[in-house]
Amino acid sequence: MNADQPDLGKTLKRQARSALVRKASRASIREILALSRIECQEWSGNLTREQKNRLFRHWRFWARPNQVIPPGDWVYWLILAGRGAGKTRAGAEAVRQWINTFPYVNLIGATTDDARDVMVLGESGILACCPQDERPVYSRRSARLVWPNGATSQVFSAEEPDRLRGKQHMKLWCDELAAWRHPETFEQALLGLRLGGHPQAVITTTPRPIKILKQLLDDKNAIVTRGTTFDNADHLARVFLDRIAARYEGRAIGRQELFAEILEETPGALWTRDLIERCRIAASAAPGDYAQIVVAVDPPATSGARADECGIIVAAKAANGEIYVLADLTSQGESPGGWASRVVAAYRNFSANRVVAEVNNGGEMVADVLRQCEANLPVRSVTATRGKFLRAEPVAAAYERGMVHHVGIFEKLEDQLCALTADFDARSAGFSPDRADALVWAIADLINLDGKGRAGMVEYYRDAARKR
Repeated sequence: MNADQPDLGKTLKRQARSALVRKASRASIREILALSRIECQEWSGNLTREQKNRLFRHWRFWARPNQVIPPGDWVYWLILAGRGAGKTRAGAEAVRQWINTFPYVNLIGATTDDARDVMVLGESGILACCPQDERPVYSRRSARLVWPNGATSQVFSAEEPDRLRGKQHMKLWCDELAAWRHPETFEQALLGLRLGGHPQAVITTTPRPIKILKQLLDDKNAIVTRGTTFDNADHLARVFLDRIAARYEGRAIGRQELFAEILEETPGALWTRDLIERCRIAASAAPGDYAQIVVAVDPPATSGARADECGIIVAAKAANGEIYVLADLTSQGESPGGWASRVVAAYRNFSANRVVAEVNNGGEMVADVLRQCEANLPVRSVTATRGKFLRAEPVAAAYERGMVHHVGIFEKLEDQLCALTADFDARSAGFSPDRADALVWAIADLINLDGKGRAGMVEYYRDAARKR
């Protein structure tokens, strides 16, 4: 090519950039950052004052492509993203866009507090995303957003599936679906997704290998976008990124929490996701009366922000001998008086028969602390004399036999159960499985496992073989 002849590629690139400058406010931040300094100035100069003011709240300008409502004839937009990846903002902005056209756009959060504090009032929530002239009025009492154009958004909690019966939606935002306690809530939500010509739902969540998510991934009406924590690094504190990188480096859970991968099974673990899923039932399928109910507690040795969790599990035995896990009330950082009050409240609320307390950390003081909150509290003290894996084996066997049922979803408890292997090490794992320990104590008590002496595990398996 002649040296004096202009380079065709450069010419086309300049023409494309000139077109970008001319279209001004329709550009994205990524396109603008690719311009030269002079071209940026020209682009900025073509904007009116009003355009500049609006640009600050113009989501399509700032968003990554995977945060913008995708085109297509889909029903479910599933956003699987790591912690801090910007999925909450994407959900809030979808609601903000939809509300201009559709009068009924509703919200469902994992809990009442999450729906209010994250989806509505949070730093990336709806109120923070909307400019003053678009901002809805939020009523805490009615859990409702009323928008300036007259549209409304009812705010629901996934903890209350029955509240969704009969409720109808044109569009829906479901946040942190993988953390919803009751799977039937999602079923009720979808039954109400029936208004208008094209009802749709955006679902934002950090993934877990649960049945609902797997079904959505296989659904021909679903479109899936993914994001990692590090996609949003420019908007996250450096100290946060350094801390989570150090905490999750080399750990499988990091692939889930940061890179939004759906983890399946841990080789050698006593529990599997599939096993727990087979043992799960809805609250409506659980028996109304129980022969026995226990509250098991695995207390920490210390309190404060760096302390282990205080595992608190409520479980019950029906008249036919089957076991039902009813609640995970685990806390972290509380003083002895704090977790003791929580245990006593559970004992009263569930009309339990007794409290089962591990006393390796604290000895007789554990029962004394509990009885300071309830003088006549029936406490059965238990001591761990074998490793976690050996203690848990007969309990896992009860799951295998179909004797144990999870009434709803217990996200963090189930994660701990599926991590218990023969070589489990709390230091390398980065956590102590206190929820799992409390569950093992509760079920061991209900099936009278400890009453069989040191050979309890062998005898349990022998009894199980006779009943086959």
